[in-house]
Amino acid sequence: MGKIFNTSGDCRPTLHYMVNIENRLAEIKEMVDRGDYFTINRARQYGKTTTLKALGWYLREDYVVVSLDFQRLSHQDFETENCFVKALAREIKRKPLLKNELPHETAGVLGTFACGKMQGMGLAELFECFSEWCQESAKPVVFMIDEADSATNNQVFLDFLAQIRGAYLERDEIPAFQSVILAGVCDVKNLKRKLRPNDSQRGNSPWNIAADFLVDMSFSAADIAGMLGEYEADFCTGMDVEEMAGLIYEYTSGYPFLVSRICKLMDERVAGQEDYPDKSRAWTREGLLEAVKILLEERNTLFESLIHKLEDYPELGTVLYQILFTGKTVPYSPLNKSIETAEMFGFIRNVGKNVVIASRVFEMVLYDYFLSKELLANQAYDAGLVEKNRFITGGHLNMRLVLERFVVHFNDLYKDQDGHFLEEAGRRYFLLYLKPIINGTGNYYIEAETRNRERTDVVVDYRGEQFVIEMKIWRGNAYHTRGEKQLTDYLDYYHLKKGYMVSFCFHQKKEPKVEEILLGDKVLVEAVV
Repeated sequence: MGKIFNTSGDCRPTLHYMVNIENRLAEIKEMVDRGDYFTINRARQYGKTTTLKALGWYLREDYVVVSLDFQRLSHQDFETENCFVKALAREIKRKPLLKNELPHETAGVLGTFACGKMQGMGLAELFECFSEWCQESAKPVVFMIDEADSATNNQVFLDFLAQIRGAYLERDEIPAFQSVILAGVCDVKNLKRKLRPNDSQRGNSPWNIAADFLVDMSFSAADIAGMLGEYEADFCTGMDVEEMAGLIYEYTSGYPFLVSRICKLMDERVAGQEDYPDKSRAWTREGLLEAVKILLEERNTLFESLIHKLEDYPELGTVLYQILFTGKTVPYSPLNKSIETAEMFGFIRNVGKNVVIASRVFEMVLYDYFLSKELLANQAYDAGLVEKNRFITGGHLNMRLVLERFVVHFNDLYKDQDGHFLEEAGRRYFLLYLKPIINGTGNYYIEAETRNRERTDVVVDYRGEQFVIEMKIWRGNAYHTRGEKQLTDYLDYYHLKKGYMVSFCFHQKKEPKVEEILLGDKVLVEAVV
């Protein structure tokens, strides 16, 4: 059986199409060579486990690598210090690759710990064993823990980190691990340790020795192209590898799970459909859009995790809603708890010292989530739902008719609202009107570069066709002319000859209308609301 794209568990080069991460491994090895202790904290399904496993093999020539997964430990393993030491020794002993690396005495002591035969054994005794191991080992020892944050609510784990910290600070005098690497979603560097069971939390994190981990684990378009090149060599689809890699990057911003998931959907779900009977038809721009549609309709663990975080951290919803719907610029500040949390869970990125949504796919998921809360009670959505069938002719979306009917409904429903309310809500109501019309067949996304209080560009994908719609607040003729120029530039980027504009004008003498304007070789269909 040949290779496949993988989105379940860690990726393996012999089984799966993978991005080449050797450059990243070399960067991490430099940190290990320096003796750094650090945390690889990235959002869920960001390739942490795959990276750790690959790193283990990458380091083995120069180091003894102890690689543990804390998800294998049960809640009972953290109940007492004795239980934790027993579990840790058991996990080390069961590693087949360490059998020839453990000094004889170390193996005997760990075996005693693992069996629970030594009374009163604790972390101090365990770290004494570790120190003797590091002294006797033929190669320096590197200690790696995956899913470390699964134990962060346990005092025993915090005490374990404190022991690592103590060993790090004394390693010039007492042999210690060459490097300790913790991986997880939450950054344990910021944990607060309780000194005694009844103490309140204090600001002496037991992991404040950690070096900054600055290795970029996202995939670039070039990374994706390398993976697709291997696939293309196997299947000869005729795809333009560079173009396809760029399109996948545009939608995912290189988020590893999203990259692999879209590729997997194109390979296994899109190929074979009526409109995409073979892989050659699937690996096209239209096939990519179909894969994105399938992705947004599925209940995968990543999207469910993101939504659960919104429910667990309501302040996140406030920040994200402001970015998506009001066009408000949110400055990036790592000291802001909401921003720190949103970045940790992968919702946002820091671009030009401002907060932006991490990827186009996440934007689509979040728009759907927020708008779904308004659907049943919103009259704009109801109007679009009632008329949805009239906008599709021969499988094509009549966007001009969409704008014409939106002008009618918007003025009927909201003409008595004040201008400030409509400035905040008008563009959201257009998206609510549009949603039932394209739902199930098309998608839309907002171009991040134009999402602000004055202007927003919506790009609608419908059965392989794209429509660019600029939504803007009317600020006078000069501003309007600049908007037309920006839209024509945008049409050039998308290789389109026709564009659309929805202008929200709050002058009392406004005349709601839809008209066509010729701009050079472009046609602009403008709706004034």
